[in-house]
Amino acid sequence: MYSAIAANKRNTFLIVGGFVALLTAISVWWGYATNNGSSALFVVGFVLIYTLFQYYMASSIAIAMSGAVEIQKSDDPRLWRIVENLSITEGVPMPKVYIINDPAPNAFAAGRDPKHAVVAATSGLLQMMDDQELEGVMAHELGHVRNYDIRVTTIVFGLISAIGVLADMAIRMAFFAGRSRDRESNQLGGVLMIVGIVASILAWFIGPLVSAAVSRQREYLADATGAETTRYPEGLARALEKLGQYGRPLRRASTSMAHMYISDPMKPGLTERMFSTHPPIPKRIERLREMGGKF
Repeated sequence: MYSAIAANKRNTFLIVGGFVALLTAISVWWGYATNNGSSALFVVGFVLIYTLFQYYMASSIAIAMSGAVEIQKSDDPRLWRIVENLSITEGVPMPKVYIINDPAPNAFAAGRDPKHAVVAATSGLLQMMDDQELEGVMAHELGHVRNYDIRVTTIVFGLISAIGVLADMAIRMAFFAGRSRDRESNQLGGVLMIVGIVASILAWFIGPLVSAAVSRQREYLADATGAETTRYPEGLARALEKLGQYGRPLRRASTSMAHMYISDPMKPGLTERMFSTHPPIPKRIERLREMGGKF
């Protein structure tokens, strides 16, 4: 189990590190082509500011988009007790607890760190899961908070956005440079067009692949972290079996926050797709049961 946690952290680092290298190369290429490297730095700086805004507002945005309602202990003692006990076990502050009025079984966590975390479960999940299964699901969600996954996904979002903005600027500048009768301007326009096309491919095709790959690694990591917390991987494994069998789209599902949920809220049963933010449920169950034999 501990080797699985270490491997997932290492894989995430390698994926993000590779994408940082790509962004750096595109920025350097931009600076070389335009003889004005500061313009690329300006774009990257703008995207970083936007990313920081997303980072600090992620929880509020997620709650608003999902329609979740905050509860107190008297509203749902069972859910509250499970989250409270898990928080004590993990040694983290208890997050705010929310319920989403939706028959589709699902749950998500958000928050930039354990002190600013929220967890939410749908009414359908609460009805479907027994105590051990619900504990497994909430341990998984608290695992996302404990592993600072919102930081990782926000960084990836910022990197993809930066390359997208660079691509758009390069193509626009190439268009205007190409209209000039000056030979050097035309050559510059050609180079910028190449930069723009390459950056566009990275932003709109490779970027989502990288984002999905990172998200899948963090799901595996949260599964392992949740199993470590409860010392009972079978609870989460059984919960995932139910999610795979009875899962359906949420009423207020959004692609922008699909990666936050424990199972794909958009297209259940299609998790093997290339751009999926979640690993295949059977694979997750297999890994959890392999861990269960090591306790």
